Amino acid sequence: MAKHRKRIRRIRISKHVPVFGIAVILIGFLLLFPKTFFLGNLLNALSIVLIMALALNAGNVRIALIEIPFLIMPLVMIWLKYPFKN
Repeated sequence: MAKHRKRIRRIRISKHVPVFGIAVILIGFLLLFPKTFFLGNLLNALSIVLIMALALNAGNVRIALIEIPFLIMPLVMIWLKYPFKN
């Protein structure tokens, strides 16, 4: 647990983690409904890009590279479209 706190402090978002966490959870709820599926995935991808940008700004390339597979997932989900439409 201490490693995660140290990484969060390095990218300078330690004050905003609770707000960011709540926002990501709300974005996850958007994925449940067909009308907001695209918006939810788009916001999810943008939140991952934000984490990557903050990591690169702090000089931590490793965290930015770790986030690449997580960035690909919402983009693939957009491409595949809403799975429960039928």
